[in-house]
Amino acid sequence: MALARNRSGQVPNAKCYIRNVLRMLLRHRRFFLGTALAGLVLRLFFFLYYPAVTDDSRIYADLASNWLQHGIYGTTQAGEIVPADTRLPGYPAFLAAIFALFGIGNFRAVLLAQILLDLGTCLIIADLARRAVSEQAARIAFVLAALCPFLANYAAAALTETLEIFFTALALDCAAAGLDRLGDGRVHWQAWAGAGASIGACILLRPDGGILLVAFAVYLSFLGGMRWRENSSPGPVFSAGMLVCLLALAPLAPWTIRNLRTLHHLQPLAPRYATAQDELVPRGFIRWVRTWIANYASVEEIYWNVPGGKIDPDKLPARAFDTPPQQAATLALIADYNQSPEMTPNLDARFGELAAQRIREHPVRYYVGLPALRIADMWLRPRTEILPPDVRWWEFNDDPKGSVMAVGFGLLNLAYVGAALLAAFWRFSAVRCAGLLVVFVALRSAFLGTLENPEPRYTLECYPVILLAAAASLGRVSRISG
Repeated sequence: MALARNRSGQVPNAKCYIRNVLRMLLRHRRFFLGTALAGLVLRLFFFLYYPAVTDDSRIYADLASNWLQHGIYGTTQAGEIVPADTRLPGYPAFLAAIFALFGIGNFRAVLLAQILLDLGTCLIIADLARRAVSEQAARIAFVLAALCPFLANYAAAALTETLEIFFTALALDCAAAGLDRLGDGRVHWQAWAGAGASIGACILLRPDGGILLVAFAVYLSFLGGMRWRENSSPGPVFSAGMLVCLLALAPLAPWTIRNLRTLHHLQPLAPRYATAQDELVPRGFIRWVRTWIANYASVEEIYWNVPGGKIDPDKLPARAFDTPPQQAATLALIADYNQSPEMTPNLDARFGELAAQRIREHPVRYYVGLPALRIADMWLRPRTEILPPDVRWWEFNDDPKGSVMAVGFGLLNLAYVGAALLAAFWRFSAVRCAGLLVVFVALRSAFLGTLENPEPRYTLECYPVILLAAAASLGRVSRISG
């Protein structure tokens, strides 16, 4: 394992790392200041022209307002505040802090705070690149992050993404510092404590933040096993892993106790489908959707319509039917649902039977093919889901300007991902802590393939890794061309 050492041959401590970062910023102060200002302008552009306050944003704001004003973590229903566990408390806590300072429902203040946090994320990504690759890569990573429209876009959206990406980058940066010292068989307690606390923040924001903890556990277990096979003590590695797990999971204890005392059931995270205890979860319908859904367009056009909205059968792709009889049965079932439209237990059971039939006939498609397509769609689709382009951006006749914008975003996304993939084949072995980064991206991608709602925003948590890898590639290109 490659180690970052100072001139005396010792692994730098936390103060030394801070000095190194400050030296880099001061040495290239015009570069970092100019790039940061450009990044700020980009984020203010999205803030002024494309601010996003969605239905989810209003749910989070309702939780935050009730928590702040009435001391009840719950949603407003028919004029009453009902305790809830449908959303984890991380983002509502952030909103409550902003609302306490700038007024209830002040989303403009929320978005401005997120813009500042997102610029902080750019610095963290740069520091991660400095630790993992070089100072040159750090500068490139800072440019890529500061001018990344995908990060900037979500900084102007009242959703969890900006905070989730911030703490993901911070956890990886702390891990990079901790792994340096593990090479000498010592534990950098501050670094691993920072990693654990950052993962805990990710989990409090969204349940899938726990994937980062799983990635840490897998990678540290592998390192411990390697040290054991090499007749070295795995103790420091396992000590670091235990500290990370403890600090990552500790914040869930008060949340779990609250749910037991208030809602009288064990819920350490949040319900899988963000539903209340007495709310029907249409598992049969969801399973049927998984037998054919492969892209985000179907999420908006069909999946999010149920329950409460009608299903347009003309929006179903050809892969939703395998035979003419199955097509007829599916269309009849959709027609029955559209009469209400309400998802009753009987209708849901019929969707479940249809799903079971399709899975029995094509198990490889259900368990392998469609998840792979959903993963590809989330990674490669133009990231314009909260921007004006239509969800069917490829149909140029309907919205030519939006389609051109989507194509531009799509090409830019391909450039980022392509540069990162180039590093994987070109020089990723030279990136310190590369194993942890690869494990995290692989595990998160595999998990996302199991979802029935392939939303491109779910891969943004991997963008700190993408930006670091792209910076490593571009850094080598510049050296070769120079």
